[in-house]
Amino acid sequence: MQQLVERLTQFTSNPAIRKKLLFTAAIFFVYRFLAHIPLPAVDVAQLKVLFSGSQFLSLLNIFSGGTLSNFSIVAVGISPFITASIVLQLAGMVFPALKELQKDGEAGQEKITQYTRFLSVPIAVAQSMSVLALLNSQSLLTTGSVLDTIIQIVTLVTGALFLMWLGELITLYGIGNGISMLLFAGIISQFPQGIGQISAIASSDQTITLLGFGVVFLLVIGLVVFMNEAIRKVTIQYARRTRGSKVYGGELSHLPVRVNVTGVLPIIFAVSLMLVPAFVGRILVGINNAQLQQIGQSITINFQQTAPIYMASYFALVFAFTYFSALIFFKAEDISEELKKSGAFVPGIRPGKPTKEFLEFVVTRITFAGALFLGGIAILPILAQQLTGIQSLAIGGTSVLIVVSVILETLKQLDGLAIGENYDRFQ
Repeated sequence: MQQLVERLTQFTSNPAIRKKLLFTAAIFFVYRFLAHIPLPAVDVAQLKVLFSGSQFLSLLNIFSGGTLSNFSIVAVGISPFITASIVLQLAGMVFPALKELQKDGEAGQEKITQYTRFLSVPIAVAQSMSVLALLNSQSLLTTGSVLDTIIQIVTLVTGALFLMWLGELITLYGIGNGISMLLFAGIISQFPQGIGQISAIASSDQTITLLGFGVVFLLVIGLVVFMNEAIRKVTIQYARRTRGSKVYGGELSHLPVRVNVTGVLPIIFAVSLMLVPAFVGRILVGINNAQLQQIGQSITINFQQTAPIYMASYFALVFAFTYFSALIFFKAEDISEELKKSGAFVPGIRPGKPTKEFLEFVVTRITFAGALFLGGIAILPILAQQLTGIQSLAIGGTSVLIVVSVILETLKQLDGLAIGENYDRFQ
């Protein structure tokens, strides 16, 4: 605790870092202010009742930072930008031009960011229409005119684009990655409400259960930190070069390969897909057709969060996406080429294609542990709800993973800024 206080004091005493922290806090204030401005023509009171009784909608609400239960003007959140980023990352495997841009340093990254902004607009429109269709199926829209619907869609899309701009401002002038920081702020804003709901619902005879849950929660945080920082060190050696009577190179180093290569990305993939059946089921139930209503009820029952089919499908998707994402984002071929250019090699492995195959083998093996970890984290809140009987435990392992990852990355950036400021001071 004393070390934490000392580090916080060090950060706040530095004028440049303090300015960045205050700027980030100001953006957070704007974001949370917008989250409480409701969209017109929506029955917010009935909407909150609906969200309080649905685990599916509660999970959506947590990832949106509480903006959905209020149905604010930023209810769509930053998910369009995240989805667009994922789509372009995957498209880089298919389109060589995008792959070249990804390798083109800062200039290429700026173009990809611009493409991501453009792609975010149609995705935001589609998500806005989907959310409004869900509300309409539950008779929560007080008006159904075409003009009002167009105004609502335009407002939601504008809110999503405004949040994207706020995130970029944080990246440029604040602390951390802007999109991650907004997602972090949204999840953190739901923690007090979740704790309050647990305290209100939990009876006196559940004290031991809650204490046990608190211990498990702390253990989960420790496991998340451990797995987030865990790496596999691949030994590399630099070739020796002789110039005259002097010998250069030959030293040993290591290539760090993270156990959790892609972070929380596989869970975001899986959540997006697992929400589709429940969403379709709710729409079918609202249609005035007995056969379609029966199909919708069957889908809704089988894909409730506590249903075995849902849990097994969720775990399998996270497990599969972890492997898929690891092979995509860990560019073994590029790394092997860079090692070859710099005169480095893995002892016992020939440079070029053999090195690429070896690195892929290493990633495949260690990703097994990362996939099991992410799958367990994904279904952890569901298991906690079943074991404790407290249905308010919607804030689970996924949220903890996001929060802890963002905190660790932000602390690393703050340490780097502090070191850079001290270095400049003594030049």
